[in-house]
Amino acid sequence: MNDDLAPAWLEAMAAGAAIVLAGLAVWALLSPAWGLATAAVGLVALCLYHVFHLARLWRWLSQPAGTPVPAGAGTWEGVFAALHRRARRAAERQLELQVALERFRNAAQALPDGVLILDTQHAIEWLNATAESHLGLTLDQDRGFRVTNLVREPEFVRYLESGQYAEPLVLHPSRSPGRTLALQVVPYGAAQKLLLSRDISQLEKLETMRRDFVANVSHELKTPLTVVSGFLETLLDCLREIPAEEAERYLGLAREQALRMQRLIEDLLTLSALETGVATVPEERVPVAELLAEVADEARALSAGRHRVELKGTAAGYLLGSRIELQSAFGNLASNAVRYTPEGGGIEISWTAVDGGGLFRVCDTGIGIEAQHLPRLTERFYRVDRGRSRESGGTGLGLAIVKHVLTRHQAVLEIESQPGRGSCFGIRFPARRCLPA
Repeated sequence: MNDDLAPAWLEAMAAGAAIVLAGLAVWALLSPAWGLATAAVGLVALCLYHVFHLARLWRWLSQPAGTPVPAGAGTWEGVFAALHRRARRAAERQLELQVALERFRNAAQALPDGVLILDTQHAIEWLNATAESHLGLTLDQDRGFRVTNLVREPEFVRYLESGQYAEPLVLHPSRSPGRTLALQVVPYGAAQKLLLSRDISQLEKLETMRRDFVANVSHELKTPLTVVSGFLETLLDCLREIPAEEAERYLGLAREQALRMQRLIEDLLTLSALETGVATVPEERVPVAELLAEVADEARALSAGRHRVELKGTAAGYLLGSRIELQSAFGNLASNAVRYTPEGGGIEISWTAVDGGGLFRVCDTGIGIEAQHLPRLTERFYRVDRGRSRESGGTGLGLAIVKHVLTRHQAVLEIESQPGRGSCFGIRFPARRCLPA
């Protein structure tokens, strides 16, 4: 017998025994009839007492959860007290479960991956905010609906119903255009399922860039190698018949292609070192005026008098960083301006102190760039005009190198351009990288 109810049962048995003893006493003192009558009246009264409290108990059980337990008297005081203790413990356990469930939901909401809980019929029981974003669903509206009625891609329906979940499904959901998801089903419990979603759009983009990179490198190397190979074959086959001047011209063209490959490989090595390097940037004090003068001289040498190259602004103070990397970034911008500015155009190189930091700019009167190309200019091998870029001697890696140099120096690349009017490329340095003279 439960310890909580033991006192109540003892009291009930004691009351019954008292009535029986009272009936026996009356039997002995008066008569058997009066004794039986006394016992009967006592038992009826005891039954009414218990029926009354049973009715109160029934009414309480019919009330919503949380209704206070009624007070009892006599035997029923212990019964109601035990029920009150049980109700309180049940409420405490329910509160603990609610807290645990809330913690689980908060943890699931914080996950970077989407989480959907599906029942045995693949109906949605719960999902986190990430899953809502990934699949275009809403918990309040879509709870209880089969997920295959909401995410209708045939490959997803086949995957979910196949029961083969060893490998994730790569999906491009129609409700989230431009997004690529990896979906994985994890069975658990009584035929329930956990559907996990992960956004792999960036990974897919990187994989596409990797494939493009390999294809571009192969193409960039194949063209000059083909030219060099062709010239060498011609020279070997017709060495005695070819005039010396023509042979010299062939060798000169082959040398140009070899230099082109050399520049490409050097830029690839530089870019690789910047991308994979974990070493901190050297804290060199680089004189800004000296650096800009060197960049302007290099631009004039590359221009060979075909452009007006001007150095403007007061370039006082120092830049804190790697001189080699900064010279590479500045030089890339200046050489691009020379390559893409028609003969007779102007190129302006300047330095301006801005809010404690500094702004390096290279502006030209060149061909300009259309707006749709600007966001992709720093991608490896991205060219607005592939033919013109190769003719100008560019490798397609210059701005990618600039981007990585700036990232290492906490600087920002700014681009302004209008087709037919020219371009301005700026590098904005934070105050911590700029030191006074």
